[in-house]
Amino acid sequence: MRKSMRAAAAALAMAAGLGVSGTAWAQPAPVQQACQRACLEGFVNKYLAAMAAHTVDPKLFAPEVRFTENGIRLPFGTEGLWATASGVGQYKLYVPDTETQNVAFLGTVLEQASSSATGPQRPPELVGLALRLRIVDGKITEVEQIAARPDRPLGPNAGNASSNPFPATGEAVEKMGAPAPIFLADIPAARRQSRADLVRIGNYYFDAVERNTGHDYYPFSDDCLRHENGIVTAGPPTPEFPQRKACKQQLQTSLIGAVTSIRDRRFVAIDRERGIAFAFAFFDHRPIDWTWQLGELFKIDGEQITQVEAIFIRGPYGVCSGWSTYEQCRSEQPRDER
Repeated sequence: MRKSMRAAAAALAMAAGLGVSGTAWAQPAPVQQACQRACLEGFVNKYLAAMAAHTVDPKLFAPEVRFTENGIRLPFGTEGLWATASGVGQYKLYVPDTETQNVAFLGTVLEQASSSATGPQRPPELVGLALRLRIVDGKITEVEQIAARPDRPLGPNAGNASSNPFPATGEAVEKMGAPAPIFLADIPAARRQSRADLVRIGNYYFDAVERNTGHDYYPFSDDCLRHENGIVTAGPPTPEFPQRKACKQQLQTSLIGAVTSIRDRRFVAIDRERGIAFAFAFFDHRPIDWTWQLGELFKIDGEQITQVEAIFIRGPYGVCSGWSTYEQCRSEQPRDER
């Protein structure tokens, strides 16, 4: 017993000699507090401001940030929108995932680009942005974004208007003004779905669109509204748009077999409080040999999807995300990214 007491006294004396108290030795390392909703949304705002300023602040970013734009892995801080962004737009829709410390976003940024490699610089133009960030230990470690740029004719035709019948994505998204109030409304606690259920119901949308036969399961509420690249593409008819088709009706009567595969279905942010599931995915159109690459979110209440919003771009047929293995890229099974 005396030996044990002497050993303890010696240990304390050694700690004192090193300037460390016995109490400090016994204390565990501080636990990193998880970033909550406002904190995660704040990281998006800081990221957008940093990209517009072309400033990679080591206080904000981890030393090795993994970065993709439009499915291509690029050097971080010098390529893609990081080379050309000139400001931040007004439209902002956040999907914070406090469980995984991912945060997804649909919105707009300003980009100033040239008409060609040697052509004149164009005025700043709005770009639609679908974004995911991962936060670890208070810093951004992963950046995944889709940049939906306006058509920009090259060379001598640089001043001509686009032949695209639809408005530029950034412009159309910005004109929406602000997210629909339904996206900001909490789901009552008694009706909130589990994470697995939100992924399951969101994936019903992909199953409904993929190889649509007109006789599939369509998980939409009667008042479901779908925005794609800032344009309403499905929703209840109105006096202004009497020919518009509801989300379910549109799939039952048109778009039959238009999509040959929906793959690499990565659910990257789940907001259980507000009933929102955000996914990246690829819509293949084999007969016309192209693929839509998109960031899409679903507002879910009960077993029904009540609102859909997406930003997407056209890419080469079979393109992958840059975040999946080849087998995952080709798979049509949903993944909950954690």
